[in-house]
Amino acid sequence: MKQLLLDIKPAAPPTLHNFVMGRNAEALASLSDVFSNTAQSHFIYLWGEVGSGKSHLLQACKARNTHIADNVHLLNAQAQIDLFNVYNQLKESGGILITAGLHAPTQMGLRDDLATRLAWGLVYQLLPLNDAEKALALNNHAAERGMRLPTEVVDYCLRYLKRDLSTLMSTLDALDEWSLTTKKPVTVPMLRQLLQLNLEI
Repeated sequence: MKQLLLDIKPAAPPTLHNFVMGRNAEALASLSDVFSNTAQSHFIYLWGEVGSGKSHLLQACKARNTHIADNVHLLNAQAQIDLFNVYNQLKESGGILITAGLHAPTQMGLRDDLATRLAWGLVYQLLPLNDAEKALALNNHAAERGMRLPTEVVDYCLRYLKRDLSTLMSTLDALDEWSLTTKKPVTVPMLRQLLQLNLEI
């Protein structure tokens, strides 16, 4: 059984379609517009706290051969110059650039010229999912797997597990695998046992 837990298949790659948007519908719509050639800007900057979904969206865009820059608040002086030059080149060629950081462009101590460029495009603050939205995401994920997920299991996950969506989804996948292997329904005691086994590995 421990080997089963170690062999959990990786999560599906990030896409715009499997991003749980919560209160971020406008940002998601603008990114979709970029790829349908209906966008008002080819430059989008996303900011928000850790776990708000920035990296998911950037990886989804990167998979479509789009230029991205994550964690721009961590860029050193040379990297900021490089990004400034990339911005100008893409502006000239009609390219696309999706960037992200912890704060709004002008609130991170970046070079003035780079901060100004990033603020010229569309700027969105990504809001993290609340518990109701995380519960909905878990239930949707379970439904996609054909998994019966009791409400009390969702409540337990949100109360006692790490609250980022990646951890919650991975736990759900492991729980489903175990349920199918043992031919037993998903329950809170099964979840507790799974968590205990993971601690022992």
